[in-house]
Amino acid sequence: MSLVKLVIKGISYSHTQNGAYALILNEVDGDRKLPIVIGAFEAQSIAIAIEKELKPPRPLTHDLFKNFADRFDIVINQVIIHKLVDGVFFSSIICERDGIEEIIDARTSDAISLAIRFKAPIFTYKNILDKAGIYLNDGVVDGNEEEDDDIDDVLEEIFTNIEPSKPVEKVNEYAHFSLKELNDLLANAVANEDYEKAARLRDEISRKQE
Repeated sequence: MSLVKLVIKGISYSHTQNGAYALILNEVDGDRKLPIVIGAFEAQSIAIAIEKELKPPRPLTHDLFKNFADRFDIVINQVIIHKLVDGVFFSSIICERDGIEEIIDARTSDAISLAIRFKAPIFTYKNILDKAGIYLNDGVVDGNEEEDDDIDDVLEEIFTNIEPSKPVEKVNEYAHFSLKELNDLLANAVANEDYEKAARLRDEISRKQE
C-alpha cells in the first residue's frame, strides 16, 4: 500500500459540543483533508507545539517525552496513521536508537503531538485517505473564508456523532478586545497554564492581524 504524506492545516473546535476538537491534516500532493477528532488536552498540546509564541512555564507531557528521548538519543523518524476502524484512527511511531528501528503503537493525537516536536513527517495509507478524506470548494484550496466555513460545516457533521454535551452559543468572546489587550490576556493564560484559552486567544490575534 502506498503512503501519502500529510501536513497539519490547523485545529478546529465545535461551536455546539463542549470539549470537541478536530485536527485537520492536508494531503501534500492533493486537495483532500483528513479530519481527526481529538481531546481538549491533545488539542492544547498540538496548538502549543505549532504556535511558537506559546511557551509553557513547565514542560507538558509531550514536551517531557521529547526531553526524555533527547537525553537517551531516541529519534522519531516518522508517524504513520495506519488503520481506521469505526471512525477511530490508529497510528504507529517509527523511532530509532543506536541504529535500531522500533515501531510503537500510539493514539493518533499523541503521535502527531510528538511528530511536531521531533519535526518528523506524518503519513497515512492511500486507502485510509480514500475512505476518510474530504474535498472542499470543489477541490480548490486557497485558505479563504469560504473554505473555513466549509470546514466548519463538515466538522459539525462529524461532531454530531459525539455524545452530546451542553450546547454553547457561537459567540466570539474576544472580538471587542484590542491587540494589546489580547496579547496581555495571552501572556496571562500561558503563565496560568490555561492552554485552551491561550489557543483561542492566538486565533483571535491572528484574525485581527490579517
